[in-house]
Amino acid sequence: MAEAWIGIILVQSPPVKKKKACYNPFVSCRETHDWVEGTQMVRFKPVRQGRISEEIAQQLKESILLGLFKPGDRLPSERDLADQFKVSRVVIREALRALENLGFILTRQGAAGGAFVTDLTFERLARAFLDLFLAGKISIPEMYEVRRLVEPEVARLAAQRINADYSRRLKEALEAEELPAVSFPEDFDRKTKVHLLLAEMCGNRFFEALVRSAMELTMKVIEAVQPDPMFIHPAGLHRPIVEAVLAGNPQEAARAMRKHTDEFGETLIKMEAGYREKHSSFPMGRPGS
Repeated sequence: MAEAWIGIILVQSPPVKKKKACYNPFVSCRETHDWVEGTQMVRFKPVRQGRISEEIAQQLKESILLGLFKPGDRLPSERDLADQFKVSRVVIREALRALENLGFILTRQGAAGGAFVTDLTFERLARAFLDLFLAGKISIPEMYEVRRLVEPEVARLAAQRINADYSRRLKEALEAEELPAVSFPEDFDRKTKVHLLLAEMCGNRFFEALVRSAMELTMKVIEAVQPDPMFIHPAGLHRPIVEAVLAGNPQEAARAMRKHTDEFGETLIKMEAGYREKHSSFPMGRPGS
C-alpha cells in the first residue's frame, strides 16, 4: 500500500499558521502538529501493510488522547476517513468498532449520527478491573488488601482538605444512607456515596480511580449474593469516619476507615466463600482458591 500523509480539516476560518508541540511522552506522535487558527489539521502517519484497521484505530486514538478531538466531537464520516486513508469503508468500520470497544467513541445511527468522542472517565478503569475479577485474575481478599492500604489514606487526606462545601455534601450523604431504602441497589448506592465523596475529596485521582473500581467489584459480589443490607452494612458504620473528617482529624479519620474496611472486608470474604461453595460456576476468586 502506498504511504501518504493524511490531513483532516475540522473547521474552516481565516488561516493564521501556528505550531503546537506534542508534549505527551506516552503517546507516539510527530514532533509538531500543523495548526491553523480555527482550522485544526491532524496529520496521520502512513498506513503500512498488516492489520491496517488496528493502525488506523491507533492513530485516531492518539489524536483523541492529544486533545485534537474533544469529548462530544464527531469524527469524520466513514466515507471521508476511507478516502483519506485510501482504504475501504469496511476497514474504517473495523477501526471504529475497535475504538468503541475501548470506550473512546460512541456510534449513533440516523441522519445526525456518526462516531462521537466520549469523555474518558474512571469507569473505564473500573470495567477493566471488573473483567479481571470475573475472569478469576483477582479475588475479593486481594481487593480488600488494597482497600485496607488505600482507603485509610484517602480518609486522612480528605480530613486535611475538608471545606464548607464538602462538609455539607458529607453530612447529606451520611443522612441519606441511614434512611430506609426501597430497594437493594438504592441502599448500596447510598452507602457507597460516602466512599466516593471521600475519594473525590482526597485530591489524588489515582486513589479515586482505585476506590471507584473497588466499589464496582463490591457491587458485583453483593448483587450475586443478595444478602440482607442491614446484615452486610448496618446503618451508621460510616458515622465515625465522617465525624472525624468533618472535625479535620486526619489520624482519627484514617483509624476509623481502617476499622471499617477490616470489618466489612471480613464479612464480604466470608460471604463470597459461602456463595462460591453453592455456585461453583460463578467466577469469584482465583482458580483453585
